[in-house]
This record gives sequence, C-alpha cells and structure tokens, in this order.
Amino acid sequence: MTRKSIGDTVWLVRMVMLLFLRFELPASPVLVAHSLEDFDHLIESLRLHSNIPAVSVAIAANQRIVFAKGYGIADLATNRPATSKTTYHLASLTKLFSGAIILQLVQEGKVSLDDPAEKYGIHIPSPGIILVRHLLSHTSIGMPGSGYSYDGARFTFLGNVIQRVTGKTFAEEFVRRIQKPLSLYHVAPNPDTPAFDVTGLDRAAYKANLATPYKYINGRHIPTYPPAIFDAAAGMTGSAVDLATFSMALDRGVVVPPHLLELAYTPIKTTRGATSPYGLGWFTTTYKGERVIWHYGEWIAMSSLIVKVPARGLTFIALGNTDALSSPYGLGAGRIETSAWARAFLDAFVAGNARLP
Repeated sequence: MTRKSIGDTVWLVRMVMLLFLRFELPASPVLVAHSLEDFDHLIESLRLHSNIPAVSVAIAANQRIVFAKGYGIADLATNRPATSKTTYHLASLTKLFSGAIILQLVQEGKVSLDDPAEKYGIHIPSPGIILVRHLLSHTSIGMPGSGYSYDGARFTFLGNVIQRVTGKTFAEEFVRRIQKPLSLYHVAPNPDTPAFDVTGLDRAAYKANLATPYKYINGRHIPTYPPAIFDAAAGMTGSAVDLATFSMALDRGVVVPPHLLELAYTPIKTTRGATSPYGLGWFTTTYKGERVIWHYGEWIAMSSLIVKVPARGLTFIALGNTDALSSPYGLGAGRIETSAWARAFLDAFVAGNARLP
C-alpha cells in the first residue's frame, strides 16, 4: 500500500469516527465508569461537554441515597454553586406526580382508567372515545389506543380529572397526598405561579435555591425563564435528593399500590398489536437485558432525567439548567439507550461492575 493510500485510509477512518461521534453519540465522552469515582468524573465530563452550567444528581440503592452531588454553577450572575439540594425546573417529570395521583384515585374507586375523558369535562375532537388510560399513556391521538404519540398538551387534561373528582386542584392534591406525607419540601410548583401558594413554603427562600435556566446560544448562556404555568404535564420544580426520596417511596408501595405501579410500568399494547415504549405515566424498556423504567423532562432551558431499575432497587436522577440533558437524544421516541446520561449510569452500575456504597 502506498503512502498516499495509507493516508487516504486514515483520513477516511477519522471521518467515519467523527460522523459516528457526531450523529450517534451527540454529547457523550466515550467512557464507561468502573467505580463510583469514575462515575463522578464522567458526570462532570458530560456536563462540560454539554455546556450545562449546573447539574445535580442523586443515586438511590435499596432505600438509601448512596450518592448525591451538585456540579458547576446554579446561577452564573452570582456564582452560586450547584448542590444535591439545588432545585431545578423539572418540565415533564411533573407527570410522575400527576400520574401517581390518578392511580391513587383509581385505587380509591373514584376514577376508572376506562372512564371516557368526557366524563370529566374533557372534550377533544377524536374519531373514537378517548379514555383516561389513553391520556395517561399518550395513546389518544388518531383512533384512541391505536398508537403511541407523546403529547404533553393532552396529558394536562388529567388535571381536570383530579379536580372533578376531588374538588381540589392538582397542586392542592400534590401537597396533601405526596409532598407533606413524604416531606418533599424541595419539590413544589413553579414559585412564579399562584399554585406555589398551597405549599405554605417561603417563596423567596425557595426561589433563592432554584437553578437559573439558561439557553446556550453561540457560546453564551442566556437566562431564559419558562412560562409561569403549572399543570399536570409541566411546571413542577424539585431537587435531585427529593426526587430520589419520592422514587424510594414508590418502591415501598406507599405512594401507589404495588399492583397499580406494576400496571404503570407495563408497556401499553396498542389496538394494532404494537408494543408502546410507554406505560401509564412512565417510559418502560429493557437495556442490556435489564428492565428499566424512566422518564425525561425538557424545555428550551431545562432538562431532567429519572432512571429506575426496579429489580435492583436502583434510581438515578439527573437535573440540569439547560436543555442539554435531553434535547440531543430525541427521548420522546422512548429509546433510553440514546441518552449519554442514562448510559453512564446503566453501563456502570447495572451492566458494568462498578459498585455503590
């Protein structure tokens, strides 16, 4: 082989590698953590690679929070560091709480998953009858039940169900049923909304602990605040530690009865015979042979991720103050393996040999 052909071959290999890294692994240093220390370094590497000012993570194992840490800066104007208790805008992780309340109402006999949405004053043009389960499983578009299509706007209607049945808002029921019983005082509705009032928390103190959301544009982080809304699909804020606490409570069966939690974790079968990547309020999949339950949140200046491995009693939480925890990966399609953050956790502590305390 001539020197020129060798050079051409090397160039081609480099180009293929660059294309692979750019399009298949959009924000992922190619590393696998073999210890908790490695994982700690990998999270910081991912944060820097993704240009996220602040990330907070927590890992729960067998009913203990075994690792929790903040990385970077929660507010660039004041140089306030991120901690494991820094609160973030959670975007679609709000659905975990509204979905849990719907399942509680099912357990109480106040709601049936097969109730027509119209029973609760929800009127959505449709070729068929939309049921509560269709809203909860993102299968309401087109002929209800025929296929999965992630739609946060339709999920918001579950707040109507909660209010019609209880006479209270989603925020009020969240405080009564989840926040106070579990002492989740670092989880609350967006403090810029009236819904925050029902928590009884100090608004100024809560906002002082909230990570500033940023949009990353042309090498600069621009503060970009979400709309002042709170509903069943979005608008909750919270910390990594309190989300891990909520996840452990789910595992104990004190939030949702185990048989209904199992139903929530079971992928929906559509009327066309396909298996959806979504259950009732949760994504559900397998990763390297292990059952994984998960969800993500994303808006233009915020992102969040929860990954649960029920058989091992494991939960991983990652929260960030740009969209880069989620936006590069197209997670609405239900493919957790595309997420560098999820892979970092799963490859280390589930598929790999890294050990937790």
